[in-house]
Formats: sequence, structure tokens, C-alpha cells
Amino acid sequence: MSLLVVGLSHRSAPVSVLERAALSADAQIKLLQDTVAAEPATEAAVLATCNRIELYADVDKFHAGVAELSTLLAQHSGVGLDELTPYLYVHYEDRAVHHLFSVACGLDSMVVGEGQILGQIKDSLARAQELHTAGKLLNDLFQQALRVGKRAHSETGIDRAGQSLVTFGLEQLAAGGDVRAWANGRKALVIGAGSMSSLAAATLARAGVAEVVVANRTFERAERLALLLEEQYGHSLAEGEDTRGVTARAVPMDAVADELTRADVVVSCTGATGLVLTAEAVAHAVEGRTGAPAADSGVPAVKPAPPQRPAGLAADENCPLDLAAVQPGFSLMGEAAVAGMDAATLEQHAAWVAGGAPARRERRTPEADAELITALAATAATVGRIPERRRPEPVAERPAPFFFLLDLAMPRDIDAAVHRLAGVRLVDIESLAEASADAPMAADVDQVRRIVSDEVAAFGAAQRAAHITPTVVALRTMAADVVASEIARLDGRLPDLDERQRGEIRQAVHRVVDKLLHAPTVRVKQLAAEPGGAGYADALRTLFDLDPETVAAVSRAGDSTDEKDRPA
Repeated sequence: MSLLVVGLSHRSAPVSVLERAALSADAQIKLLQDTVAAEPATEAAVLATCNRIELYADVDKFHAGVAELSTLLAQHSGVGLDELTPYLYVHYEDRAVHHLFSVACGLDSMVVGEGQILGQIKDSLARAQELHTAGKLLNDLFQQALRVGKRAHSETGIDRAGQSLVTFGLEQLAAGGDVRAWANGRKALVIGAGSMSSLAAATLARAGVAEVVVANRTFERAERLALLLEEQYGHSLAEGEDTRGVTARAVPMDAVADELTRADVVVSCTGATGLVLTAEAVAHAVEGRTGAPAADSGVPAVKPAPPQRPAGLAADENCPLDLAAVQPGFSLMGEAAVAGMDAATLEQHAAWVAGGAPARRERRTPEADAELITALAATAATVGRIPERRRPEPVAERPAPFFFLLDLAMPRDIDAAVHRLAGVRLVDIESLAEASADAPMAADVDQVRRIVSDEVAAFGAAQRAAHITPTVVALRTMAADVVASEIARLDGRLPDLDERQRGEIRQAVHRVVDKLLHAPTVRVKQLAAEPGGAGYADALRTLFDLDPETVAAVSRAGDSTDEKDRPA
């Protein structure tokens, strides 16, 4: 059997695809059950986070395994296989181990070095253990990944290479400024009470917000989180600091609309499949705060400029239009003014707009204008309207934001159209991905990569050595059976031997067999632990004509012992 992982992440797929492929808790359970029920796989685990969906399995055939796992991912994510396939990546055996260890160390995270992934790997393993889809290989793999991740964080400064997604998101809201100065005294609304939302609430409290309001569909969980915040941060954070304790309270989800009008900062991370905050809801909250409708374009409304005319010309100087017939409020250069002109007048009007003073000429007959009119009609048909020449209007600057939203959910909780609202700053997974792509990497990353490489080599050696262990045990069992058989035969031939003599003979034979087997079995374990050493187990079975069922029975007994010894 061999380790295989098929998945997609923020490195291989756009956010829009990750959103659609996101797996609910129930979908993850069904995916695990269907994977172990499939022919190529005997073990399975799912690692599903905001930024990745990965299916790990122990398979006996590579190509069949890839096809089956890809199909199952598409089936349970709801994204068609043809659409999903271009974004999938595949890692096999040592490369799969290397990938998970890198993920555990935060090397593959959107924010390099973040430590939250360790908790997500632990949850993934716990789910697979609870459903009995994780056997010896995946248990060993995921537990070692957790150890490698902890080692990377304790032995290096990988934490300095990046921050948690929450901290990074708050820095983006603060536009790169000091988060504590930005957050000090603000009121925060946290939607959701899971691990990410709890981390966000604690981070905001440490940053110095005045109040944290927690909203959750299960009110008891929101209440519990608010109580913890009060207990831990409801006092001055440090002696001598001018920082008051935070006030925390819980509200039901139906109170979110009212809380939006009071909050300065909103962080949302729920497991909802649809939008939690629509653009209309946020616009209504902005209107409730400002008393004026939220501008949809992100730019304040600008009064229309009075009718413009070319510089240096009087209002009607050389203008070919009958100004008396033009309705008030329209630009003299706009399409409403030129509608209905014949081609000759249109040309004169264009020249006048451009600042020239075209010479008056005789009106041409409609027959003479046919070619020009046909060209104009073709243009109108192509662009959908009559072209006009318009002078650029002054563009107002986007006002400074006063309402900050951080969306850490996948799929998104907050409507992306909120970006267009004036006075609102929205940071979501997509914008975090763009911002983190340019973030500098710390020198400690190289050290972590070396740790990962060393750990992958050690894990591979241990797995290959473990692979041959049942064969070695079966060989020693066979040798012990042969010794017992020969001793019994000797007892029949030499019945006059006393018990002391029999014991000496038995010990002598056992010592001979042990010495003959010691060097070969130790050496074969060493060779099997090296890359490409998997064939030594087969060679040993062939040389000593070992029963494959005996070897398999030893392996199953070892797995059963590991299961009993594994901590709950």
C-alpha cells in the first residue's frame, strides 16, 4: 500500500473555485466513508480549511487511486470533474509526506508560518479516527506531521516569517499601520464562535478594542466565548498601560443588523453556505451610522457640471445647434444634443466640440449623406448608442473608511460588492491572498525546509523498516517452530536424557539459530530502510518460503496492538 494525496489549495485554484468546492462537516464525513469503501483505498483522511481541500488515502494502485480520489472530490464538492481537474494536484509516497509536513510547518499557508494549521491537522486526524478511516499509515503520518510542525515552531523563527491569518487581516484593515493604534477604543462585532472567530475576538481584545460583541447561531457558544473574553481581557492588559479592559457580550444572529450600526470593525467566519452579510445589509448599516444613503460606487456623488463649451468661445459662437431647441440640463457635447442631426451638422458639431470653428457650408441632400449616415448607424449598432465626445469630469477621491470588515470564511460570508460602498473597507480571503503573495519570506524558512527534508527521510526510513518487520517476525517464528519440532524429535530418540541435559541442548540450538539469523535480519532492516528497499521483504519471503498469510497475520496483530496503545 502507498500514500496518495489529491487536493486543491489557494496555490492551485482561484478563490471562486475554492468557495464552490468547500466541504461542509457532513460532506467531509461522507467523503471519508465513500473513500474507504472504494476499491483502491484502505485508509482516508480529509484536511479541509479555508484555503485547501485535500484527501489523503492509502492506496494499492496509483492511477486507479488518482482517478477514484479525484472523482470523489468532485462528487462531494459539487464541482464537476472536468472543471475541477485543472486545479487539482497529486502527491505520492515520499512527496505526499513532504507535502503534509510542509503544510504542518506553515510553509504552504497563505500567510507563511501561521500556526493555526496544526489545530486543523489535529481535527482532521481526530475525525478520521472517530470514523475508523485512519489506519496505521495515516495515524503515523498525521501524528508525525504534528510533531514536525511543533518542532519547526520551537526550533526556528518561522513565526516571524508571517502571522496568523487574523493578525494579517487586521493589518490589512489598518492599511499597514499599527494595529493597536488603529483598534484602540473601537467597537468590534465578531460573527461566529468557532476556532477562527475565537482567535479573532481574542486578537481584537489584545489589540485594545473597547467592546467585542459575539453573534452566533448557537447562542450558548457565543455566550461562552463572551464570558471567556471578559474573564481574560476584562481588565487592563498590562500594568501602567493606558488600556482599559474590554467589554464583551453575546447576541443572537437576528440581532446582527442592529449591531452593524454600532460596530466599527466586523469579523465574520462561519460555516454558512450562503452570504451572512449582503451588500444591502452593510449599506443599510452605513446609512444608519451616517444618516445618508451609502454611495454605491465608492465615490461620493458629484454635482453635475454646468454645460461646458470650448475654451475661448462664447456660448453660441460657431455652434451649429439651434440652442433654443436644446432642453435645459443636457451637455452641449452630449448625445442628447446631437440626436437627430444630419451628417453635415454632426461633422460641424464634432469640430466645434474639439475647439475648432468650422466653416459653415451648405447643407447636403440626404442622398449625398447616405454613406456617412450608414457609417454612423453601424457604429451605433456596434456600441449600442450614438458616440459622444465628453470632457472628463472631475473624479472625487474615495473617502477615508470608517467601517471595517474582515471576512475569513470560505465560502465567503460577506458580499464582495461591499467593496464598492463609500467609507467601507473589506478584506477577504481573496485580497489576503493577493497581499501575502508579495510579503517577504524570513530566512528561517530555509531552516524549516531542511527540518522537513530530514523528517521526511526519517519517516520514510521508519515506514520501510516497519514494512519488513512482519516478514522478519514471521521468519523468526518459523525458525522457532523448526527448533521446537527438532527438540521434540530429539526427545523421542533420546528418552534417557534428564531435564538438565534437555535444557542445555534446547538453549544451544536456540543460540545457534539466533546467531545465524541475527546479522541477516539486522542488515535486511537497514537495507529496507533505504530508498528503494521495499523489495527486500519480498526477497526474504521468497528465500525462506514464508507463508504470505503468516506475514499478513503478524502485520494485522501489530496494527491491533498499535490501536490499543494509541492515546484517546
